[in-house]
Amino acid sequence: MCQEDVDQVTEIDREAFSTQWPPPNYRHELRNRLAHYIVACDEEKTVEQLDVKTSPKKSPTGLAARLRQLFSRNHLFSNKVATSSGHYISGFAGFWVMADEAHITSIAAREAYRRQGIGELLLISVIDLARELKVRIVTLEVRASNTAAQALYVKYGFTQVGMRRGYYIDRGYHLDNREDALLMSTQDITSTAFQAHLEQLKQAHSRKLGVALNQMTR
Repeated sequence: MCQEDVDQVTEIDREAFSTQWPPPNYRHELRNRLAHYIVACDEEKTVEQLDVKTSPKKSPTGLAARLRQLFSRNHLFSNKVATSSGHYISGFAGFWVMADEAHITSIAAREAYRRQGIGELLLISVIDLARELKVRIVTLEVRASNTAAQALYVKYGFTQVGMRRGYYIDRGYHLDNREDALLMSTQDITSTAFQAHLEQLKQAHSRKLGVALNQMTR
């Protein structure tokens, strides 16, 4: 992620987590040495089309074409060196690295791009990048009510290791609510067993999307 991405990432965050308080400051995150961000881009659209309310193509061919360059090396490895090319961001993920732990802070996709496998691709890329950064454990919080996300995380080797009471604060019109968060963690992501399982999941997701594995996370 780079400075030019912040407005789009902020828009996606507000769309996905509209009631969550306080909202994150992504310009500040860019200056955070612990933070790493990945953006997913639709190569068939440009930032100039942000105000055009069109849905992404549903055909396998169109989806594959967009996903082939979803994670360029610039965006995958650094939120400091990437340069803007007018790309249209369809989703993003962020995490902090502390010692040998990567803590996922957010994974979100634009509403028009949900249920197309982008969130799963972002999760795969976070785990891959965490391993390359010499991380051994990946952790995250998830809403107790978000069973769909929990199922995805379990699929990728996360298990519940704790609970944070009233962790999520929701505020809005006639809304002032707190929700518990489940704390989930992987085992050692550098282990042979974990990497073998991850590779199987990558292959399955690649076949589902009709995209070559080396094009999914390059």
